[in-house]
Amino acid sequence: MADPTPDTLRAYLAAGLPCEFLEVDGDGRHFFATIVSTAFEGLPRVRRHQRVYEALGDRMREEIHALSMKTLTPAEFAAQRGAAHPHD
Repeated sequence: MADPTPDTLRAYLAAGLPCEFLEVDGDGRHFFATIVSTAFEGLPRVRRHQRVYEALGDRMREEIHALSMKTLTPAEFAAQRGAAHPHD
């Protein structure tokens, strides 16, 4: 089985979670994802990560060896972007 690409992982996540913003980088074995979803509202970080793992299902064990992620609600993402770009 070929290693998944960032695009493949992005498609898996988008199919399993309603994403407002989704960015995935990686080398086929190790990935980093920024996932912004209304599904994360009211959830602690651990539960947000569990939602991501649920969306990926067995792929987490079979195809994806390492996934680091930042999980944000749309409001958290907007606040973070505003802090990063205060003069935009």
